[in-house]
Amino acid sequence: MGILTVTLNPALDLETETPRLVPGQKLRCAAPRRDPGGGGINVSRAIAILGGRADAAIAVAGPIGAGLVQQLEGQGIRVHHLPAPGETRQNLSVIETETGQQFRFIFPGPDWGPEDVTRLLVALPGLALAGDFVVLSGSLPPGVDAQVLVDLARVLTDRGVRVIADTSGPALAALAGAGLNLAMLRMDSAEAEDLLSRELSHHSDSARTAEGLVRAGAAEIVILARGAEGSVLVSSEGRWFAPAADVPVASVTGAGDSFVAGAVLALSRGQPLPEVLQCGVAAASSAVTTAATELCDRATYERLLPLCAARPV
Repeated sequence: MGILTVTLNPALDLETETPRLVPGQKLRCAAPRRDPGGGGINVSRAIAILGGRADAAIAVAGPIGAGLVQQLEGQGIRVHHLPAPGETRQNLSVIETETGQQFRFIFPGPDWGPEDVTRLLVALPGLALAGDFVVLSGSLPPGVDAQVLVDLARVLTDRGVRVIADTSGPALAALAGAGLNLAMLRMDSAEAEDLLSRELSHHSDSARTAEGLVRAGAAEIVILARGAEGSVLVSSEGRWFAPAADVPVASVTGAGDSFVAGAVLALSRGQPLPEVLQCGVAAASSAVTTAATELCDRATYERLLPLCAARPV
C-alpha cells in the first residue's frame, strides 16, 4: 500500500527576519529561506523525515512551480505533476527578532476555471491504486468549489482508495456531510466547533462529537485535535485520547501536517489505532519544538512517543 498526498494550492514559502516591523519604512531583511509549502507537500516531507515514503501530487505551474518541484525531488520525494493554471503562489513569513513574533502573509494562488477542474478530475484518480492511502490536505485554490473535493474523494473511494482528509471551512463541511465513509477525517477543535456550532470544552466532548461523525458515515476514523492538550481518535473499534507531550513551543506551524504524517504512516503499516493516534500526537509534539516552518524531528519524535500513549476515553 502506497501513500500519495495531494496539494491543489501549493506555495513556495519564503521566510525572513527583520528587527521590527515599522509602517512606512524600508525594512532590511535577512536572506530568505525557501521551502516547498502546502498541506499535502508538508505531509509528504514529514513522512520522509519519519522514515517513510509518500509521493506528492501537486498542481504547479510556471517557474516558481518548477523550482518547487526541483526542491521536493532534491529531498527524495517523487512528484506527480497535476495540471494547473497561472503561476504557483508564494507566501511570506517574517519574524520580528526584537519580539520573537512571527507574521505570516498568505496569498490566494491562481484562479482555476471549469476546464482546469475537469483536467484535475481526469488526471488524479489514475495515480492511486486500490488499497493506497491518498491524503487530501490544505487549502483549495480560487475557483475550486468544495464540491470538487467531494467529487474527487468519491471517485477515489469508489476505486477502493483509502482517502484521508485534513481540511477546513466549506471543504471540511462538504466532506463531513457527504457520507463517503472516508478512511480518516481530521480536524482541530475550532474547526469542529464551527462545523457543529457548539463548544467542545473537554476531550470527552470531542470524543462524542467524533463518534457522531463516525456513526453518520463521515469516516471510519475521526480525529479531533485539541491543541496543546492532545487529540482524540474515534472509530467503530473504540475511543481514545492521547496527551500532547509537555515541550517548549518554538512554533506551531507544521504541527497539524506532522500529525497527519505520523498517523498515516502508522496506519499504512497496520499499527493498532491507539498507536496511530500516539504516533500522530508525538509527531505534532515534535513539530512544535522546531523553529518557524520546520516540521517534525525524528529523534525528538522517537523520544516523545512514550509520553503520548493513548488511553480509552
